Formats: sequence, structure tokens, C-alpha cells
Amino acid sequence: MSEKKAAGILATTIEKVRQLVDVSTIIGEPMMVADGLTVIPVSKVTYGFASGGSDFPSKNNVELFGGGGGAGVTITPVAFLIVKNGEVSVKYIAADDNAAERIVNLVPEMFDKVTGVIDKRKANTAE
Repeated sequence: MSEKKAAGILATTIEKVRQLVDVSTIIGEPMMVADGLTVIPVSKVTYGFASGGSDFPSKNNVELFGGGGGAGVTITPVAFLIVKNGEVSVKYIAADDNAAERIVNLVPEMFDKVTGVIDKRKANTAE
């Protein structure tokens, strides 16, 4: 019988975490700004949960069960997707301390800059 009670505590804990964190928590609602600019917030969500229970001895023929559960959620904003004139760019809020991650995060921005330089040279050559 106590297995069902412990499973119930775990199921309730998981359901509460699901209610707290959904897709719109990670990729936020688009915000329309002036000049046709759309800003979409992106967050990192970390969560953990624990639950447990135990049967207690009884001199009577009564089943005694005690249990509990808990969860923790951390939501950290990490970036914004910027949509303007059909082009999408990513603006990171803060660089990570890891140098490899910083380099990976810079790749899209560097790609846009290199593409812009190449396009300008092609336009100048065509003239």
C-alpha cells in the first residue's frame, strides 16, 4: 500500500513541475516593437525534484505512512531572437565563462558580418 502512496507523492511533484515549466517559459511570447522589429526572449530552465516516504511501525494494525516531496526551478534569460525584415539574429545577454561556448555563440554574428562584407564587394564589383 505504501508504494502507491510514494508513487502518488512523486506523481504530484512531477505534475507541479510540469505546471511551472512549459515551452513558453523557454521560448517566450514574441513582442512586436516599432519599425517591424520582433523580439522573442529565450531562457534556460533548470529544475530538479525529490520525493520519498516511509512506513512507520505501529503496535496497532494501522498502516502509518509519512512522506513528502519538493522541487526547485531556475529560469535564466540567455538570449533574444531579433526578427527584422525577414532576417533573424541572436543577441546573447551574457557570454559564458567557457571560452569554447563563447566562440560557438559568436559564430552566427561573425557569419552575418562576413556575408555582409562579401555582398558589399559583389555590389562594388558589379558597378
